[in-house]
Amino acid sequence: MAEDYYSTLGVSRGASQDDIQKAYRKLARKYHPDMNPDDKAAQKKFKEVQQAYDVLSDEKKRKMYDQFGPQFEQMGGGAGPQWSGQVPPGFGGFDFSGGGGAEANLPPELQDLLRQFTGGGGGFQFGGGGHQFGGGPGPRRRGRKPAAQPGTDIRHDVEVPFRTVIMGGEVNLRLVRPKGKTETIAVKIPAGIEDGKTIRLRGQGEPSPNGGPPGDLLITVRSQPHANYRRDGLDLIARVPVTVAEAALGAKVDVPTPHGTISLKVPPGTSSGTRLRAKGQGVKTSDGRTGDLYAEIAITVPKQIDESSAELLKQLDARWKQGNPRVDLEW
Repeated sequence: MAEDYYSTLGVSRGASQDDIQKAYRKLARKYHPDMNPDDKAAQKKFKEVQQAYDVLSDEKKRKMYDQFGPQFEQMGGGAGPQWSGQVPPGFGGFDFSGGGGAEANLPPELQDLLRQFTGGGGGFQFGGGGHQFGGGPGPRRRGRKPAAQPGTDIRHDVEVPFRTVIMGGEVNLRLVRPKGKTETIAVKIPAGIEDGKTIRLRGQGEPSPNGGPPGDLLITVRSQPHANYRRDGLDLIARVPVTVAEAALGAKVDVPTPHGTISLKVPPGTSSGTRLRAKGQGVKTSDGRTGDLYAEIAITVPKQIDESSAELLKQLDARWKQGNPRVDLEW
């Protein structure tokens, strides 16, 4: 792994979380194994980018990294501070060789310090000076075994078709494991998931360095745009083209929805931009919530109009006496 995670992502040490995320997404797309299937150097770079983002996107890990460098993840819960075997300064003039009343020779503040050294009892001895607190020498403490650390989480962005985000489905994710091993994971996308939400797959991250549980795989879902539909919370907004005659005289038009095609009634005299509501035809989530569909009317006009048609339109405009439709248009 690269020694400088900031350099790996191409950001400064004072970079914000937004800057770090933007840099990560750019590099992840560039070096993703799907984009470089036979490029081992790109796969190695992709893994370095993943590792750097995992640390710098986590405030606690980032703080430890800034203080100790990349080796902070190998720092387990080792033994506490070690004594040098020397008598602490200021203890030379007191008699510690007696029995249970030895502490009485000390000032109160040193008695408290003595209790901290001895854990409230006897058996603590300093080096070779012959001075002893309380009774005989106590049991020797063994160094604590470092606590097992969980494996590193892996973060990944995946772009999903708009239809899959609304209806739910499955996508295949390709990961590069340690030693360059490639693995394909099937990820289920729940119906109605919002853009930018994260799916957590437990135990699918990096293995632990010392026998702990593996990390998790965190997948951030990004929705691809749709040519005719867009989303507003649980509601869907569909751009529905109609002819001049359909808008002026009224009509019934077919509108496809995620739940089947519906027949939508367009009232006479409908203008472009008018929204017609179809209740319950929007996003349906896996937990039972449902939105509505809004058909946004867009009147279409032929690009080429012959002279006779143009004359008829002028006559209709004069007969309708609409006046200036932009009279209320202000800056």
